[in-house]
Amino acid sequence: MKPLKITHDHGWTPRKLRKQERKIKNAHLRQRVMAVRLVMEGYLGKEVASMVNVCRQTVSHYVSLFNEGGLELLLHRDFAPGREPFLTEEQQEEIKHLVLTTTPAELGWDIASAWNTNILQSYVSHHYGISISREALRKLLHRKGLSWTRPIYTLAKGDPDRQKNFEKQMDLIKKLNGSGFRPVVHR
Repeated sequence: MKPLKITHDHGWTPRKLRKQERKIKNAHLRQRVMAVRLVMEGYLGKEVASMVNVCRQTVSHYVSLFNEGGLELLLHRDFAPGREPFLTEEQQEEIKHLVLTTTPAELGWDIASAWNTNILQSYVSHHYGISISREALRKLLHRKGLSWTRPIYTLAKGDPDRQKNFEKQMDLIKKLNGSGFRPVVHR
């Protein structure tokens, strides 16, 4: 097995690469730079592989990427495009708008005053003819900046005069309690 060699350093020295390593936040990308730097410093491929915890072929791949295109190609990562979404972007925006502006009761879907994934699942199936899981709908809404919250009751604003009177009574009770007076508790 022949040793790995850096055939074109693209102006990078081991010292510059070490400084670059410290700037990189992504651990996998930092690992790539470290592997190239160690090869540049004279370590064998299998030693580097052991140090950065990858196989020797991976180190060889990193070195060939660096030789071909420098640090830019070494740090470039293409990701698979992923699966095509169930709903088009336009349909997703329609659902977001629907959730933000209407209730199921207004559209005659349910007596509920708020949307949930169960009702939305039925709505999407009926309107778009698409069967989508409740979890996929939850993730879709999350990607659109929405999150589920539990409705809570809020009290209406009280009478300001009665509130001031209550505060005065509380202040009086606090003062009396500070002077040794203890309210009687009936059991």
